[in-house]
Amino acid sequence: MADTAKQWRDANPRLDGNLREYASVEQLLVLANIEGMNAELIHMALPQGERLKRLNAIAIRQMQVLTGATAIKQLKG
Repeated sequence: MADTAKQWRDANPRLDGNLREYASVEQLLVLANIEGMNAELIHMALPQGERLKRLNAIAIRQMQVLTGATAIKQLKG
Protein backbone atom coordinates (compact mmCIF):
# COMPACT_ATOMS: atom_id res chain seq x y z
CA MET A 1 0.00 0.00 0.00
CA ALA A 2 1.25 3.51 -0.71
CA ASP A 3 2.25 5.75 2.17
CA THR A 4 -0.45 8.32 1.50
CA ALA A 5 -3.75 8.44 -0.35
CA LYS A 6 -2.25 10.92 -2.82
CA GLN A 7 0.67 8.59 -3.56
CA TRP A 8 -1.79 5.75 -4.11
CA ARG A 9 -3.93 7.86 -6.49
CA ASP A 10 -0.82 8.95 -8.39
CA ALA A 11 0.35 5.33 -8.69
CA ASN A 12 -3.12 4.06 -9.68
CA PRO A 13 -4.69 6.73 -11.89
CA ARG A 14 -7.09 4.32 -13.59
CA LEU A 15 -8.66 3.01 -10.39
CA ASP A 16 -11.74 4.86 -9.23
CA GLY A 17 -13.03 5.20 -5.72
CA ASN A 18 -11.46 5.10 -2.33
CA LEU A 19 -8.11 3.51 -1.52
CA ARG A 20 -9.88 1.35 1.09
CA GLU A 21 -11.88 -0.36 -1.63
CA TYR A 22 -8.64 -1.93 -2.89
CA ALA A 23 -7.02 -2.71 0.48
CA SER A 24 -6.64 -6.24 1.78
CA VAL A 25 -8.47 -7.45 4.88
CA GLU A 26 -5.18 -7.24 6.79
CA GLN A 27 -4.56 -3.67 5.68
CA LEU A 28 -8.08 -2.62 6.66
CA LEU A 29 -7.72 -4.24 10.08
CA VAL A 30 -4.39 -2.52 10.75
CA LEU A 31 -5.82 0.79 9.55
CA ALA A 32 -8.76 0.51 11.92
CA ASN A 33 -6.41 -0.36 14.77
CA ILE A 34 -4.04 2.54 14.21
CA GLU A 35 -6.90 5.00 13.76
CA GLY A 36 -8.08 4.11 17.26
CA MET A 37 -4.56 4.24 18.63
CA ASN A 38 -4.00 7.62 17.01
CA ALA A 39 -7.06 9.00 18.77
CA GLU A 40 -5.70 7.74 22.09
CA LEU A 41 -2.24 9.20 21.43
CA ILE A 42 -3.85 12.55 20.58
CA HIS A 43 -5.75 12.36 23.86
CA MET A 44 -2.38 11.79 25.58
CA ALA A 45 -1.12 14.98 23.87
CA LEU A 46 1.73 13.28 22.01
CA PRO A 47 3.19 15.48 19.27
CA GLN A 48 2.33 14.56 15.69
CA GLY A 49 5.87 13.44 14.82
CA GLU A 50 6.04 11.08 17.79
CA ARG A 51 2.57 9.70 17.00
CA LEU A 52 3.58 9.06 13.41
CA LYS A 53 6.73 7.18 14.44
CA ARG A 54 4.86 5.01 16.94
CA LEU A 55 1.91 4.31 14.65
CA ASN A 56 4.17 3.42 11.73
CA ALA A 57 6.13 0.93 13.83
CA ILE A 58 2.90 -0.57 15.18
CA ALA A 59 1.39 -0.84 11.69
CA ILE A 60 4.48 -2.58 10.34
CA ARG A 61 4.49 -5.10 13.21
CA GLN A 62 0.78 -5.77 12.85
CA MET A 63 1.06 -6.31 9.09
CA GLN A 64 3.95 -8.73 9.63
CA VAL A 65 1.97 -10.70 12.19
CA LEU A 66 -1.23 -10.74 10.15
CA THR A 67 0.33 -11.61 6.83
CA GLY A 68 2.48 -14.31 8.40
CA ALA A 69 -0.30 -15.92 10.41
CA THR A 70 -1.28 -19.37 9.16
CA ALA A 71 -4.74 -19.14 10.69
CA ILE A 72 -5.55 -16.05 8.62
CA LYS A 73 -4.38 -17.79 5.44
CA GLN A 74 -6.57 -20.78 6.26
CA LEU A 75 -9.61 -18.51 6.74
CA LYS A 76 -9.03 -17.00 3.29
CA GLY A 77 -8.62 -20.42 1.66
